[in-house]
This record gives sequence, structure tokens and C-alpha cells, in this order.
Amino acid sequence: MRRRKETQMPDVAELLASVVRQCVQDGHRVSLDGLGTFGPDQRSGLHFIAESAPRVFIAYVVEDVDKAQRLYTDLRLAGLNPWLDRRKLLPGQNWRLAIRRAIAKADFFVPCFSAQAIAKRGQFPQELRIALRTGERMPLDDSFIFPVRFEDCVVPARIQSTFQYVDLFTDWKGGVDQLVHSIWSEFGVRLSRY
Repeated sequence: MRRRKETQMPDVAELLASVVRQCVQDGHRVSLDGLGTFGPDQRSGLHFIAESAPRVFIAYVVEDVDKAQRLYTDLRLAGLNPWLDRRKLLPGQNWRLAIRRAIAKADFFVPCFSAQAIAKRGQFPQELRIALRTGERMPLDDSFIFPVRFEDCVVPARIQSTFQYVDLFTDWKGGVDQLVHSIWSEFGVRLSRY
């Protein structure tokens, strides 16, 4: 009887592949958590970005959303897998829980400092504290927090005394290149251990 059921039910993998293929043909991107993202490609019709790329959580304040989105785009173009609430949260999703999970799953955390970020209470400092605790659970030689400055501002002493930051306001491309190089280098060191 069991064999009969197996032959009558469509193969789940084939069904999933068919749905993904149809969505991509219709011009949509399809993300499968833990696997990667399928999307349309003019040359081959379909491209796949494996989720093996380093996951980078971007923390910012709403006043800096345009710069945070620009950073998201640049990190994505550099082959990283950035997480930004404006791009990843879904309607109806418990955003506080989703953010905590995204920080816990992240390979790297990029807090974006500005005068507004430093002066603000609420979500940004809370995310930074979560990241500090997350980093404490990692192997001692791993770097997790990679601060950036969107403008000339004083980085909090707790961060400045421990982590080197990169300025994006003096030379955006050069700063992003430094950040990307540092993340990929650290990721390579981690992979070489396994």
C-alpha cells in the first residue's frame, strides 16, 4: 500500500522546481530560506545565488534609510547576502522577532553610525546590544561587528574602544570596498577552519 501512495503523489522536489521555474519565467525572484535565491537572467533565463554568501545584518536609524539602502545594494552587488528590514520584512511579520532572528543568523553585523543614530533611543541601540551579545558567543578570534560611519560623528566609546570602523562619507566606494574586503577576508578565515 505504501508504494502505491508514493507513485500517486507528485514528487515534492519536482513540484517545487516547477513552481520556482514558473515564477522566475514570470519575472519574479524566489528566495528559499537556507538555500538561496532564484531570479530571471537575460542570458540563461535563470540565475541562482546560493545562501552560502556571508549574511550581513545592516542596522541603521530611519533618518539614514537612503544611505542604508545604498549600502544594502552595494553589498549585494559585491556578492554578500545583506539583511535590511525595509527589504526583508514581510507584511504581518512580527518584526521584533524577525530582527532578533536575523541578527542571530547573521555572519556579520554592520551598525551604521551618524549623529542621528548616536542620539536616538529605541531600536538601533537595542539591535547593537543584541549584536554585542551575539558576538560574545562566537569563537574568540572571529570578527562579527563591522561599524561604518555615514557622516563625521563620535562613535560610542564602547564600540570605538573595541572595533575599527570605516568612514563612508569621505569616499563611499573606497569605504564600501574596505568593508567588503574585510568581510570576505574574515569569512575566508572562518571557512578555512572547517
